[in-house]
Amino acid sequence: MTTQASDADRRVLVRPSWLEATVSAIFSAAGFEPGDAASIAVALVEADLRGVSSHGIMLVPMYVDRLNAGGVTRERELDVISDAGAALIADARGGMGQLSSPQAMGQAIERAGRYGIGLVSVRNAHHFGAASRWAMQAAQAGCIGIAMSNTTPLMPAPGGAERLVGNNPLAIAVPTSAGAEIVLDMALSAVALGKIRLAASAGEQIPDTWATDPDGRPTTDPEEAVLGMLLPAAGHKGFGLALMIDVLTGVLSGGGWGDQVRPLYREPGRPNDCAHLFLAIDPELLGGIDDFRRRSSGLAARVRGSATAPGVERLYLPGEIEAERAAHQRRNGVLIERSGLDGLLAAARAVGAVVPAGGVLN
Repeated sequence: MTTQASDADRRVLVRPSWLEATVSAIFSAAGFEPGDAASIAVALVEADLRGVSSHGIMLVPMYVDRLNAGGVTRERELDVISDAGAALIADARGGMGQLSSPQAMGQAIERAGRYGIGLVSVRNAHHFGAASRWAMQAAQAGCIGIAMSNTTPLMPAPGGAERLVGNNPLAIAVPTSAGAEIVLDMALSAVALGKIRLAASAGEQIPDTWATDPDGRPTTDPEEAVLGMLLPAAGHKGFGLALMIDVLTGVLSGGGWGDQVRPLYREPGRPNDCAHLFLAIDPELLGGIDDFRRRSSGLAARVRGSATAPGVERLYLPGEIEAERAAHQRRNGVLIERSGLDGLLAAARAVGAVVPAGGVLN
């Protein structure tokens, strides 16, 4: 069973620049070139800034464990296996997803500029953090961006009692004339496993709609949930979408799918072997970017200006809350779980990284 902790006990406010420098120092000490270490750090801290802490610095100890055990490599360059013009298949060679993913989406954007659409399928990959970052990379280049990944099986089929498919995240980002993207980022489970791990580390219970215990019974105990199964978002619909993402990532690329994708938090010496898909669509070659931005901005305005339910003051686009939170936390400091900070500092000690001074604000 877990014990409840107060917000004051479990959260700490830190400078985003200090957090990036600390994470960068850890990966430099772990054997990465300084530029690559900084890229990993920026990607992880961005997730915390946007309030997606399950994909932020809490991952660093696990990444370091896997690096030390050999379950993830220090390879950075994608190996192109097949090039069909608008579509590529590439091998990440077990390298960090925060290094392979920007390359893959960069290729997709470049191909979209030539053909109107660019698709890059990546096999032998490793966890890439928040999918939204890679979809937004395309949106910032004026394309519709889509990024997805498969994960180790975490969810049963409807009515089943066996982990069969991952919660397989999907992100779609859309550019508008205002510059702020419409960004959908979702896992196909009711919540990401990382949120359950955060609840466990914070001593909090979870809703019984999030997961089951190992026997398939709904549970409010996050420690039991980690050992059990996640429940799909929207029941059979979430399961079906997750299954199709397994097809579009692992099956299509020739990479891992189903239980060929290994757990991140167990067997650290074995490759994760997940697979990714990156898709960029260039509106310039499909009717013109200016007209597309005007129309997508009109859609955004329609959502923001639509009628609100009683007691609701404002409506948000997908990704808008996260963007506003990130802007606020860049100015005022980022709130992270104290357990996440403790894990980060332990990882720094484990690799002999020098941690900068003066990061904590409270």
